[in-house]
This record gives sequence, C-alpha cells and structure tokens, in this order.
Amino acid sequence: MMPLGCLPALPAEAGAYRWFYADVTAGPFSAVCIFMLGSLFSPRYSVKARRGGLPLEHSAVNFALYHEGVRRLWVLSEYQQAELEAPGRLRIGRSTLTYGDSGADVGTVKMEVEDWTAPWGRPVRASLTLEPMTPVGEVVRLMPELPHYWQALAPRARARLEVPSLGVEAEGLGYHDTNHGDELLGARLPGWHWARTHRDGETLVDYHLPDGVPPLRVVASEGGVRCERGEPPEARPTNFTGWGLRVPSRLHAGNEVVGEPRLLESSPFYARLEARQGALDTLGEVADFRRFHSPFIRWMAHFRTRMGRAA
Repeated sequence: MMPLGCLPALPAEAGAYRWFYADVTAGPFSAVCIFMLGSLFSPRYSVKARRGGLPLEHSAVNFALYHEGVRRLWVLSEYQQAELEAPGRLRIGRSTLTYGDSGADVGTVKMEVEDWTAPWGRPVRASLTLEPMTPVGEVVRLMPELPHYWQALAPRARARLEVPSLGVEAEGLGYHDTNHGDELLGARLPGWHWARTHRDGETLVDYHLPDGVPPLRVVASEGGVRCERGEPPEARPTNFTGWGLRVPSRLHAGNEVVGEPRLLESSPFYARLEARQGALDTLGEVADFRRFHSPFIRWMAHFRTRMGRAA
C-alpha cells in the first residue's frame, strides 16, 4: 500500500484550483472538511480570476458537522493566502492539513480546523484523522479535452472525529480525495453529481458527468483501488430543491438503492445529500457551477462566507 506523503502540486495560474476533501461517518455524526485553493465557493475568485487573480489569494476552509442529518456547525472562511509549511503540511489561516510521514503517523491524514462559524463568528475547533485502508487511486481526467481532474487519495479509511466545543469524540469510516483543474469550474464544465458509499469490505464511488460522458466508478478495498468508465445509467427520478436545483430522489450504490436522501445542505448551485440503510452509508453532492457565476448567486454566497485574517 502506497502511503500518502507529500501534498500534490498547488495551483498557481489564474482560474486554476485544487481542493482536498474529506468526510467522516461516525455513529449519528457526519462531518465534511474541505481545504480549498482557488475556492469554488468564493464569489470573489469567480470575478477576480478573470482579471488575473491567483488561487492561493482565494483559499478557504470549509467544515460542516451534522447530527442525525441536522447541521450543528458550519465554517466557511476565505483567506488571502495559504502556506505550504512542509511537503506534507498545508496551512490556511489557523487550520492545517497534514500528511504523516514519520513513525506511527506514516500515511495518516489529519485535518485540524481552528476557525469561526459563518457568518456569526463562533469559535470552532475540530479535527478529522484518517488512517487509509486502501492504496491511493489514479489521477483521472473527468471530461475529455477539459483540464479537470480527480483522484481518490484515501477512499476508505479508519476515521476519528473530534469537536471539543461540542464534546464530540467518535470513530467510524472516512473518505478523502482531491480535485484540481486549470480553469474555472463553470467555464466549460457545467457541473456534476457524485456519491461515495461505504459498505461491507469496500467503498464505491460513482461520479456522474454532463454531456453524455460515461460516468466514473471507483471500487476501493484493502486489496486495491479499481477505476473504470461505465455506461450512462438509465434515467432515474429526480426532485427539485427549494432553490430549484435538480437532485436525485434516491441515492444509489451502483444499481443498488440506498434510500431517499436527507438534504444536508441546499443552495442555488450546490446540494449535499446523505442516505443510510443497514451497512450502506452514502454521502454525495450535486453542483451546478454555471449557476454559481451568476451575479445574484455570487451576492448571496457572501452571506455564507466569512473573510478571515492570516494566522
């Protein structure tokens, strides 16, 4: 098994982006943490990237905690810089992403969040620690001829979630990946929806893309990580959120129905969904990046984001 060590290359050109995503399911709790360079949630980067604004000048930390499908914490803070403190350690504001490279920590992923809720500014401290149970997946181009890529870094991991301010200490299963690209999302890639499902002995990831592009499927277990293109699935029923965003009315693991999703997050351009049934645990996202670039939605996004100061 190849452990994680150094962070992948960080984006440098205007319009480029990279983010590091992790989620954890631990008993009644779910949590998502994202470290973003060239933040996909940034209304400022949406405008300034077209004028030469650089991704590291629009870095952000997102942390969300849910208890039985109800949001308990929301952090989304944008910073004007990010710092690579070591080959395996990234700092944004006071928060850090670390890939362990020595001793008992080799291969571990640790996201430590020290920030404030948006928009009201309540202090938050949280940590997600992942011990990968699978090898690293390959880098995959999402759409032919478009510069957008995805890689499952730890698609199945032992996880520990700690949120001291709420007395949360829980263990469960985790997931970790990274997306990167050389142009703004929404410029030519309009959106996607994806979901990961933990089940007995393996984790399945389905990535659905627009324009009839065959979906990606990753199957990860201790024996390896297999990535393949599948056939476009038959049309499945959908619903509209209160914002008019089309989302699946059922979450699936391959062809298996997990159940009717709970809507964890809902906005005009983005939704986060979760469903659990027995040993099946599915969490997914729907994103419409073209919607995000409309002036009205960019204006609304300011109210979900706080501007932070350097540590």
